[in-house]
Amino acid sequence: MSHAIQDRPPVQSRVTHDPLKHARLPRWTPFAIALGSVAAGCGLGLVAGWHSRIQWGLLSSLFFVLATYVITSKVEGSRQAKDRVATSLVWVCFILAVIPLLSLAWVTISKGIEVLDPYFLSHSMNGVLDTEAGGGVYHALLGTIEQVLIATLIAAPIGLLTAVYLVEYGGGKLAQAVTFFVDVMTGIPSIVAGLFILATWNLMLGFGPSGFAGAMALAILMMPVVVRSTEEMLKLVPNELREASLALGIPKWRTILKVVLPTAIGGITTGVMLAVARITGETAPVLLLVFGTKLINPNPFEGAQSSLPLYVYEQYAVGTDAAVSRAWAAALVLIAFVMILNMVARGIARWKAPKTGR
Repeated sequence: MSHAIQDRPPVQSRVTHDPLKHARLPRWTPFAIALGSVAAGCGLGLVAGWHSRIQWGLLSSLFFVLATYVITSKVEGSRQAKDRVATSLVWVCFILAVIPLLSLAWVTISKGIEVLDPYFLSHSMNGVLDTEAGGGVYHALLGTIEQVLIATLIAAPIGLLTAVYLVEYGGGKLAQAVTFFVDVMTGIPSIVAGLFILATWNLMLGFGPSGFAGAMALAILMMPVVVRSTEEMLKLVPNELREASLALGIPKWRTILKVVLPTAIGGITTGVMLAVARITGETAPVLLLVFGTKLINPNPFEGAQSSLPLYVYEQYAVGTDAAVSRAWAAALVLIAFVMILNMVARGIARWKAPKTGR
């Protein structure tokens, strides 16, 4: 018996290996790789004699992605390396998209703030030569506010009701035709909309230049954006909400008004503001239909008016230092105007949105 126990082979200790546990890079690794890539890209750009900062940035981005893959594959494996490379590409694309935006904002603010003051916002160009310093943007700001407001009052209800029809009622050849024409209108150049209003409103009906004519052209450009964005937001509303409302005996029109639209009000408002932002910077319809003027014209239904995009174009075309400074200041006012409209719209959407708390 003791001999059998002595002949038994010794029990070897088995080491369990967890396949889910691998070596991991520290959290600061992406930052270190980014700094090293920037240093390598800038250094190689200097050695190669490249003077463009864009080339340095693109080279640094390439180094960042390659270094991330090589280092991660050596430590964490190829599977994790692919995941980190995908994340790195997302960050690189994000930075490449943000840098031009920040650069544009910085240049506009730095150049426009030199002239922007209360006097500039409260005076027009009446009696001021374009080549001289002085004058203001009040007449153009007033014209932009009136024209955008009228265009929104025309396009927003029509676009909203069209989207409600396509989502809630449409389902035949008429809906297909409406969808087709909305898609066609999305790609219409602004100059074509201006020529259409010029041919019908001004030439056929005999009306003169006015802010209302320009607003009608802007409404044509705004409508398809409102229709498309509102249609997508209404499709996101769960059908269970509609069915629950209809099961209680509530008419369909009241279900749409009290359930569907309040649920999608946030997205609808965002779509309307995107459309407003698009038409606010249009110059061609205003140039054709509104003509532009240095005087303050508060009546959008009679006489020529100005607008901020047209004012920027006119002042930049003059070419003098004073005129170019006024153009940058007007561009800054235009950006601020769109930002204020977006903040107001988001506040209204949050106020009118259904409460989700208990």
